[in-house]
Amino acid sequence: MSDAVGVVGAVLLLIGAAFSLLVWPTFLRRVAKDERARDAHGRPTRFLTVHVVLITIALLIATAQAVAGIWWLID
Repeated sequence: MSDAVGVVGAVLLLIGAAFSLLVWPTFLRRVAKDERARDAHGRPTRFLTVHVVLITIALLIATAQAVAGIWWLID
């Protein structure tokens, strides 16, 4: 694989990771403010729980992308 292709791949990984790391926390704040996020007693609902799990997974993947992109650039 040529160096240019490697750099482009690494940059794409880093852009994807940055996008996810910027977008998902904003979405989580919106979900947490949603009326469906808590029941009448203030306890978290499945709506909130499912979204927290999905967003956590997305952020873990974004972190892995960032690590892979940086590792690819260094290597």
